[in-house]
Parts: sequence; C-alpha cells; structure tokens
Amino acid sequence: MRRWRAGWVVVLAVAVAMSALADVKLPAVISSNMVIQRGAKARIWGTADPGEEVTVSIGTRKQTAKANDKGEWAVLLEPLKEGGPLEMAVAGKNSLKVENVLVGDVWVCSGQSNMEWSVAGSANPKEEAAAANFPNIRHFGLAKAVAATPLKDAKGAWAVCSPQAVSGFTAVGYFFARHLHKELGVPIGLIHTSWGGTACAPWTSRDALDAAPELKHYVPAIDAAANPTPEAKAKFEEALAKWKEDAAKAKEAKKQPPRPPAMPAVGAGTPAALYNAMIAPVTPYTIRGAIWYQGESNAGRAAEYRTLFPNMIKDWRKQWGQGDFPFLFVQLASFMGVDKQPSDGGWAWVREAQDMTLSLPKTGQACIIDIGEVGDIHPRNKQDVGKRVALAALAIEYGKEIAFSGPRFDKLAIEGNKARVTFKHAGGGLVAKPFEDMKPDGPTLAKRFGGVALTPELRPKSDVLGFAIAGDDRKFVWAEAKIEGAAVVVSAPGVEKPVAVRYAWGNTPVCNLYNKADLPACPFRTDTWEPAPPAPKAPPKK
Repeated sequence: MRRWRAGWVVVLAVAVAMSALADVKLPAVISSNMVIQRGAKARIWGTADPGEEVTVSIGTRKQTAKANDKGEWAVLLEPLKEGGPLEMAVAGKNSLKVENVLVGDVWVCSGQSNMEWSVAGSANPKEEAAAANFPNIRHFGLAKAVAATPLKDAKGAWAVCSPQAVSGFTAVGYFFARHLHKELGVPIGLIHTSWGGTACAPWTSRDALDAAPELKHYVPAIDAAANPTPEAKAKFEEALAKWKEDAAKAKEAKKQPPRPPAMPAVGAGTPAALYNAMIAPVTPYTIRGAIWYQGESNAGRAAEYRTLFPNMIKDWRKQWGQGDFPFLFVQLASFMGVDKQPSDGGWAWVREAQDMTLSLPKTGQACIIDIGEVGDIHPRNKQDVGKRVALAALAIEYGKEIAFSGPRFDKLAIEGNKARVTFKHAGGGLVAKPFEDMKPDGPTLAKRFGGVALTPELRPKSDVLGFAIAGDDRKFVWAEAKIEGAAVVVSAPGVEKPVAVRYAWGNTPVCNLYNKADLPACPFRTDTWEPAPPAPKAPPKK
C-alpha cells in the first residue's frame, strides 16, 4: 500500500510539473498596474509550451505569437496612445489578466545608493508622502540579485503612487517622474533597479567589457567568481581553517571573533553580475529612456571611468535595441571636507569623466554641485536632483525650449594678467548668489560647508567664489572673479601671466555661480594637465 501511494505521489508531482510547464507565463515586470510605453511598438513576452499559440489583447489591439522550441514567445503591440486604465488579456492553453494598465512613458532608474535612496529618507518625507496622490505614476522595484549569466526574469511588482506607497519609491526617480507628469500630463512608469555601493562594471554586460581593450581586465574576475579554480578553493579552505583557530581563541578570550572568509562567488561587486540579474531581465521592455546616479564607487578610477561609463551607456542601448534612447545622469554632489586651498581634484576627476560622457548623442547631465553636504555622501535634497534631471529630459527628449543646464565653460581668453571665461547656457544671464540666499530645500549653508564657508581663506574679495587661476608653474591659487555680461573675468595677485582657470574643482568646492534660471555652473578646468601623483608616504617611525 505504501509503495502504491508513493507511486501515485510521483505521478501527481510529474503531472503538476507538466501542467505548470504548459501554463502561459509572464515575467514579473508585465503585471497589473504596469505602464506601457506610448507611441511605440511595445513588447509583451513570456513562456508557454513549445509551439503553443498565445494571443495578447489590450484595447483594440490584438497580436498572436507562437512559442519557439524553448517555449519563449513575444508580440509587438501596435502603438497605443497615452491613457488608461486598460485590461490586458493573455491567452493560450490558460488565460491571464493584467489589470489597471496605463499607457505613458517608461523610464529606467538605476545606479548606486543615491538612486536607491527612498522618498522616506529624503528632505521633508512626511510632507512629501502626504502630497503624493499621483495614481498615474507607477513604480516597479526590482529585488536585488546577482547572476553569473543573463537572467530572463527578476522579482518585483508594480506599485501605484499614493501617500501610503511612495515612501519606498526611489526618491530621485519619484521627483523626476512627478515633474514630468505635471509638465506633460501623461502617465509615468519607473523601472527602478539600483544597488548601493556598487561600481559601474557590475552594471555592464560581459560582452561589452570584453570588447573594449581598456576593460578586458574585468573578464577574468567574472569567471573566477562563477567558477572558482581548485587553487582558489584551496586558498579558501586554508583561510577558513585559520579563521576557525582565531575564532576559537577569540571566544576563549571573550572577544569578538573575526569575520569568516568568503568563498569566491558572484556578488554585487562582480563585473556584469548586476547587469545579468537586474538589467537583462527588463531589456525586452519598451522604454522611453534611462536616468542614472552613480560614480561614487568609481572615485579614484576616474581615468578608466572615461571609458567605462560611456561604454555602459552604449551597451544598454544595444541590448534594448531601441537606438539612442535618452540617457540622463546626475553629476556627483560635493562630499568630504571643504577644500581650503585649490585642490588637484579628488572627486572633481570623476565629475569631469561624467561631463565628458555628454559627447554621446542624447545624453544629459544634472549638475548638483550646490546640493551636497559635508561628510554625508547621501544629500537629502533629492527634490532638486529629480527636478534637474527632468529639466534635461524635457529639453533633450521632449523638445521643450527651456533652460535645463547651468552655465557651462565655453572659451578662455587671456587679457594681460586676467583671464576671461565665457559660458554657454547662461540662462538669461550670470548670477553670483550671496551666501545668505543659498539655502536649498534641504541643508542650510552651515551644514553644506561644515560651518567654514565664511572663513577668510575660503572667501577672497570676490563676488564669484570657486575660481582658481594658475600660470606656467601650474600652481593654482584662489582668484578674484567678477561677472561681465556673459563672461567671468578672473585674476589673482602674483599671477601675472595666467594660462589656466578652474572652477568648483575639488571634493567640496565653495562656489556660487548660477544662471538666472537658478541652475548652478558646472565644474570645469581649462587645462589638460593630468592629476598630480600622490605625495610619497613618510617612512614609519621606528
């Protein structure tokens, strides 16, 4: 009797498994509350039995596809006009319903912790949540995951924007979507895929890394993590044995044991691992564009970022197969202590690498050099960040004739012992903001500059702060600067023959140049000098 029952259990299990295989299935991103991209052929895809016919119906649109020998199927819906809500039916041997579907614009939001940062952690979280009654804004958050090879699906769910739900949304993404929604009057969908503390290489596909000579060095790390060598395993076993001894000694001494060693494995720092698990599953989804906030974890490798970052953008565009969709990014805010003397760069080199990426078509940058906070890598004023990215979107993608950038360096002219710097994007005129007026919604000036902003060495007798000037000796000193029309004239005692000018160049520069559209001037340098090598460390004292 027991054998008979066991046999039936096996038969039933196989039948259930076969039935499950036969069911038409959709990826997580195609689910209730989703936003379908307007005005484009939107892809709907899933799995079914090989050879099974699947019909997708929404509004007056109906498309049929046949699953291939791997059980994969996809249809391209004819373009839909913005609106909704609609219901989508997917039918094969079984039927599925996707409810409360809107048609609008879909934007991917990605990067590290400043993109992951939620509305709950931003400035004025209670007030923002209470006012977040925007049911036509939707948010799909991908669960964090890593993979050695590209995945077909990811965990996540669409959420309707409401005072109850918005606190968990990406703050930059939400404030970006809110501004677009108010300006355009169309539904906005956000596909949020980010992970704090991650560098750029994990978000880039293996093929893209392997194709660039400067980035090939990342590929062995992918293989080593996915398939540890016998030597790596032996090294781990050796480290584990030593850890056990150290842990036992610590326990005996009633001390905190050391952290155990980790077996080589795919993690959030593994090149391509986040692309595989958190980008590849949504690349079939038809989108309008992408926004990006990352770069902190690439500080110290700015020279490589000049190649890596644009390479990732081109890789994403290739993987989505939608041409040069708009890719908009946030330039890094101020961080660490205020530079009391002109700096050779620090984070400025990463900002420059980001700025150089604007050479790619349909890219845009939100400068937030005025939003950072001393000692806090996560400035709370995400409202202005999202708004500035939205301004770039409105101008670059939607064709609005608006000011979307702060003043950007154009030309340098040397006039005796003075340097005249002219700008693009003057936005109606250049403005030097008095410190007393520089109080964004988030931190006050005292918090932004750690209470040192008004000390004499940081405030030369100048209306415009943040400029430094150098002669042939390449030694930069703080400069006196004044606005003359669409230009800033820069000079400094002791620099009789200037050759180079820098502005807001450092980790936390004290700077106050804006245009009349209230957008800050972007950090820049007129020289092409490479960063100075680090000073040699003093020998240890005996």
